[in-house]
Amino acid sequence: MIAIVKYNTGNNLSLSNALTRLGYDNIITDNGEEIINASKVILPAGGEAAPAMKHLRERELDKLIPPLRQPVLGICLGFQLMCRYTEEAKINGLEIFNCSVRMFPKYDRLPHMGWNDFISVWGDIFRGISRKDDVYYAHSHYAGICSNTTAICDYILPFSAAMKKDNFYGVQFLPEKSAATGETILRNFLEL
Repeated sequence: MIAIVKYNTGNNLSLSNALTRLGYDNIITDNGEEIINASKVILPAGGEAAPAMKHLRERELDKLIPPLRQPVLGICLGFQLMCRYTEEAKINGLEIFNCSVRMFPKYDRLPHMGWNDFISVWGDIFRGISRKDDVYYAHSHYAGICSNTTAICDYILPFSAAMKKDNFYGVQFLPEKSAATGETILRNFLEL
């Protein structure tokens, strides 16, 4: 069973439908026991950092998630919450990735919304993906490039499109909205 972490924001149903299409049973939950017992855990996209972290803290999921041993994937906001700090809400995240999330410099084309390819891409969830493959983004905040970066995209400036640390994976883009490329990335994660 795949656990999609509920934090009262997020694109839960779209992600759940994508997992179901790929043939994976899933549950949307903020129950610690269900999350611990899941084969994979996904922190979904959508929403704002402050209410999401508040919900995680109220249910003590901020303490439960970082020591998980199964593969964990953060998508967009979920990925940003896995970072040390987010400028969006001026709060600490789950501190899995030692990187801060910042707002893009002021620019007339924010948010970064639409299709974009990679400058570079590597790692196990990107099997079969090249830097020319497009994925779909919808964000105004970004994580910088660090030692955990596994994919780089450019919009105004280069940023981490993906990161990996041990069993934790994060992607800034929305794989469930990224057509065949996103489906391949999701399948690669689900087959870990």
